[in-house]
Amino acid sequence: MFKKFVSEGISRRDLFRIAGRYGLSSTLLGGAALAGPLTLSSLAEAANSSYEKRFKTKPKHTIKFGASGFNEKNLLIERAGCLEFVRDLEERTDGAIRVEFIGNNQICGQLNCVKKTQQGIVDMFAASTQNTAGGAPYYNVLDYAYMFPTRASQYHFLYHPESEKILREPLRKKHKLHFLFSVAQLRGIQLGLSWKDKPLVTKIEELFGTKNRVTGTQLGRIAMQLLNLNPTPIAWAETLDGLKQGLIDGAETWSSAVAYANMAPVVSQVIDLRFFSGFEHTAISTDVFDKLESDLQDDVMESAYFTQALIQGAHEAALVNTVGHSVPTLPNTIFAKHGTRFNPLSDEERLKAAKLCAPEYVPEPWEQWRERINGWAGGIDTYTEVHRIAREIPADTLVENVEPRRWWKT
Repeated sequence: MFKKFVSEGISRRDLFRIAGRYGLSSTLLGGAALAGPLTLSSLAEAANSSYEKRFKTKPKHTIKFGASGFNEKNLLIERAGCLEFVRDLEERTDGAIRVEFIGNNQICGQLNCVKKTQQGIVDMFAASTQNTAGGAPYYNVLDYAYMFPTRASQYHFLYHPESEKILREPLRKKHKLHFLFSVAQLRGIQLGLSWKDKPLVTKIEELFGTKNRVTGTQLGRIAMQLLNLNPTPIAWAETLDGLKQGLIDGAETWSSAVAYANMAPVVSQVIDLRFFSGFEHTAISTDVFDKLESDLQDDVMESAYFTQALIQGAHEAALVNTVGHSVPTLPNTIFAKHGTRFNPLSDEERLKAAKLCAPEYVPEPWEQWRERINGWAGGIDTYTEVHRIAREIPADTLVENVEPRRWWKT
């Protein structure tokens, strides 16, 4: 949790001495909020300030937040909103809700945070919906190939009132999970070091036959199989070594995931295929949410809305200014520092890929899962409905111009 602080000259002994006095979460939140130079005294002062603010009243509820591999440093790369949500909710409730943030895979990871939330080991969690789909299969509703044309269309759906009946209500009923907020990106193929000296991929056919890591999503596997991308299940923690050693050609994920997980040194090309969703989301157990008083439930929803709107702008800025997800790649970004080439592909190549794998062009391989998901949703034609909502806004809409809406209010 404290790698950032250690790298800036503060010893682990001093760090744990501060954390022992003020608590891990207060030290983390205080350190993350520091704007000036980081010193032992400034960290102690920030931790103390955070502690006093958080502990001025006795909480009615303490919520344990398992944030997979996130920490104060990489949340500035992938702006998943976890710490902003904690800070806003505690302030909004005047300390009636206190959240203990546990990241760095200390209590749960990408593949098992959902199970530990359902088991009551943690109360809420942050992980990708695709990894979560391995333990809560209704999340596959987000993973039909080329259902979302842009990141703007993803945010538009998350804010949309109909996301309640299509996404959130079935998750509550089937998996006892309350979807709160999410980063929105579209997945591509991240090619490893064996492609370092090769020209940029310009044709989708150049990827045919490559071997690529896949997440927990069952629908994502269908898309990869149709594109001849040989989906290979590999744990997220082992993906970096797989790319480095050439055990796999690439991995299906998105740009900021490559950057925050320190994978940029072993990724030579980021192929912006955009072939299905990448949502890094936060959800809370319905058992925990339902036990809150009604006014505190309202506060959780308002903090989720605040965080979703913050993510929408902050993450888009970080993609360009911190990650390097642009052409040209800006200097001093993570991709620029490591020589990772961002490859946008062409609209024509993405359309070619869509015609090979999207349900609107190739319906048969999707039918069994589509029927299953529709049944879980109470008979809604989920693909058709999300596809329609995603195209309510013009294709050239900028993410920052998507209107934030309180999705639970009509």
